[in-house]
Amino acid sequence: MSQKEKNMFTDYTKIIIKSGDGGNGAATFRREKYVAAGGPDGGDGGNGGNVYFQVDKDKNTLIDFRYNRKFKAKNGENGSGSHCNGKYGEDLYIKVPIGTVVKDVETGKVVADLSKPGQTELILKGGRGGRGNSHFATATRQAPRFSEDGEKGEEKELILELKLLADVGLLGFPNVGKSTFLSRTTSATPKIANYHFTTIDPNLGVVKIYDSSFVMADIAGIIEGASEGLGMGFKFLKHIERTKVLIHVVDVSGSEGRNPIDDFNKINKELEAYSPRILKKPQLVAANKIDMIDEDDPQYLEFKKYVEDLGYKVFPMSAPLNLGVEEILGAALNELNRIEQDPSLQEENTTDFFDFEAEDNDPTYRDIICGYDEEEDVYTLSGKQLSKIFKSTNFNDMGSLRYLYKYIEKKGAIEQLKELGLEEGDIIRIEDYDLEYWDEF
Repeated sequence: MSQKEKNMFTDYTKIIIKSGDGGNGAATFRREKYVAAGGPDGGDGGNGGNVYFQVDKDKNTLIDFRYNRKFKAKNGENGSGSHCNGKYGEDLYIKVPIGTVVKDVETGKVVADLSKPGQTELILKGGRGGRGNSHFATATRQAPRFSEDGEKGEEKELILELKLLADVGLLGFPNVGKSTFLSRTTSATPKIANYHFTTIDPNLGVVKIYDSSFVMADIAGIIEGASEGLGMGFKFLKHIERTKVLIHVVDVSGSEGRNPIDDFNKINKELEAYSPRILKKPQLVAANKIDMIDEDDPQYLEFKKYVEDLGYKVFPMSAPLNLGVEEILGAALNELNRIEQDPSLQEENTTDFFDFEAEDNDPTYRDIICGYDEEEDVYTLSGKQLSKIFKSTNFNDMGSLRYLYKYIEKKGAIEQLKELGLEEGDIIRIEDYDLEYWDEF
């Protein structure tokens, strides 16, 4: 990867992750001197490795996922004789920058929001290791010759979306002076150019003022139509969602023939269209390029009155000359402190998270659904717990198959199928496997 590619700001990608498969249980018997028929001593298979996401403070982009999109944890090892259990598969830790949101492609729900330093989140559990034959010994079945296969690991396609973590976000049309403002108040070195259609990446900088500091971001690329995806609208609007305070920079000089009131309204219209919640954030208005006009200029006074009548504070400013800069930064700091001290002002998290415990809390988890497919003339069985047991069955071993059948029988599924017309010789289909039914099975 070239140095240029390493420095690219990448904030969206798709990846596929898979947890490790569980190891198979062993079907072995104790062999000892003077013991003619030792009992079963098959060890359990090891659990497959889990998949975690972990915040890495040294990462600030998703560029690492541009060419590597598939990730898999290690499989568990198979069990062996003498009750030796297989080794657990090694867990996989995927390192991401702070501010990364992980979404499930299938549901669109958030799996994890990695917004804290060092945060680690379990995303996929490894498959459970299969049980050895020692678990299946009973008073009537003292020498089970079958064991349980390990469960397969889970697989998910995920969206990784990086949303900048900034306290203050800079808004405004291109060329109104946001980049100059950021460069004068922080150590950030954004590209400064005369552009109206921008693909420039967002820039972050740390503002130090009054023995305090906060992170400020220049949210580039917000133009009219951004909320509908015009330009790079979606790419940049999402970075505003995490900010606590907004500074709206407006060119009040009209140097490019633009009307400041129109510009102010158009940007706020885009914010509201994208997310009404964003418009509720504290917004300070920086009347930039005031050095190019007088503060009693009729157009400026009209703008100031219009904005203040809407409830916003206006700060006359000239970023290149450092005029009014301290005043608006101090106001931003006061807003941040006010939000920090008053919990009622802090935004409620309305994120729709993926429910990892839904299966555990599902009252239908142990139910078996019986049916008949007229077109293929087969009887069907399905169920969440049944699926897990089915996937752990060794179909090359009659004892393992019999265990599966006994489970189905105890659940009353065979009787239900008989009510639907099941007879000897008919086919019972579980997922993609066909079993021929015989009463003496």
